[in-house]
Amino acid sequence: MNLLLDVQFDDEEPPGSPDGTSAQSLSDLTAGVPDEDQLLAWATAALNGRTPFDAPELTIRLVGNDESQSLNYQYRGKDKPTNVLSFPFEIPVGVPLQLLGDLVICIPVVAAEAEEQGKTAEAHWAHMVIHGCLHLLGYDHINDEEAEEMEGLERLILAELGYSDPYLDEAP
Repeated sequence: MNLLLDVQFDDEEPPGSPDGTSAQSLSDLTAGVPDEDQLLAWATAALNGRTPFDAPELTIRLVGNDESQSLNYQYRGKDKPTNVLSFPFEIPVGVPLQLLGDLVICIPVVAAEAEEQGKTAEAHWAHMVIHGCLHLLGYDHINDEEAEEMEGLERLILAELGYSDPYLDEAP
């Protein structure tokens, strides 16, 4: 599989930090953000053998709290920023495109969650990219059965990459 990845940054306004204050600069905000090669490796691990495409296309947009909150409210009715949003692309029948869709990942939320959960930023970023990619493939966690399947696949992919179980220390 040859994944084509487009990484975009929210550069319209300085994204806020988890406590609502503004970041001082884009470089401050992106200090703990993985590079494009790492994002590509995680997305490839999640998609390899699970997509019908031989050269799928994926966009990952890295944003601050404001854009995440706006999109989360617009598409999910939740008025708060969230870690990752997935927007699968619905390809019209007969159109030879290999677009999977878009992931929108909120930098401050991922950083705060990693710290709160006692995880390394790298491990949590890997989890969020894999989690988002699985959503693009149709996996979900709305009910217990779906959650068990999706989380099991996340654990498997992360373990193959050398990361520990992201759900190990979470309460039931």
